[in-house]
Amino acid sequence: MTYEQDPTDIPPPPLGPPHGPRSTAQVIFWNEHEFRAGWRLLIYLLFCMLFLMAETFLAMALHLPLIGRTGITPTSMLVQEVSEAFAAVAAAVIMGMLEGRPFGVYGLPRSAAFGAKFWQGAAWGIVMIAANIFLIRAFHGYSFGGLALRGPAIAGYAALWGIVFLFVGFFEEFLFRGYTQFTLATGVGFWPAAILLSAGFGAVHLRNGGEDKVGALSVFVIAMFFCLTLRRTGSLWFAVGMHAAFDWGETFLYSVPDSGLVAPGHLLNSSLHGPAWLTGGSVGPEGSVMAFAVTALAAAIFAWAYPARDQDA
Repeated sequence: MTYEQDPTDIPPPPLGPPHGPRSTAQVIFWNEHEFRAGWRLLIYLLFCMLFLMAETFLAMALHLPLIGRTGITPTSMLVQEVSEAFAAVAAAVIMGMLEGRPFGVYGLPRSAAFGAKFWQGAAWGIVMIAANIFLIRAFHGYSFGGLALRGPAIAGYAALWGIVFLFVGFFEEFLFRGYTQFTLATGVGFWPAAILLSAGFGAVHLRNGGEDKVGALSVFVIAMFFCLTLRRTGSLWFAVGMHAAFDWGETFLYSVPDSGLVAPGHLLNSSLHGPAWLTGGSVGPEGSVMAFAVTALAAAIFAWAYPARDQDA
């Protein structure tokens, strides 16, 4: 079964429509085959919230480092991202059982886990953040500075941030382009769903202290690129690798703000200087005009390198 399978080919789900004449309530809650997309999405989000609440209470009881207590550190972010990833996946597993669908149709087939598409995406992510930084530097807006870490701390923080951003990529991609994208697309179509969820993804980033509207727009644009990779590759593994590597390069390797957030344990004492249109200001490189140019070029190259499949035509 693939991501694009027609819902009519799927056996009746446990919570399919009742038998008999269709009442008004049935029309509101069910289509011909199952719960309507909007209701399924609402139930999924409620499950996510319940899991997150339970995990928060557990983390507090175990005195685990939380961002609200310790601020942003690699360990507090890891606790948060692992909890959020678990909630998003567990809720989808439950919904899959209720819908009669295997988990893989929501964009993360186990057979492709950390396979070639993931590592291709990671390479794209590193190249994209490097292009952003070096374009800003070419206009005298970025300085590398000296090393902020020494000795074993370099490898330690590199690995720790790598794990953190793996979970960031896994959680954010699955929440906005996994179950939600699949489900909303069954109601309104792939690209309308992609636009709505990418807009939500950008809006959520406005909660970050240093984020602004330009940065949120940049997040929307790259989210649409992630949707393109999902459409062309048939899974989220490319996007997970690209997302994780881009954030790792931004936060640790080049040591600049990531969507307005500056994290400790970064490699360099780097600095951004110059007008906000060039550097992104408090947002960081994601708010720079260079980010829009790099994303547009990357999307064009990707569209050429990964041709549309029959169902994309």
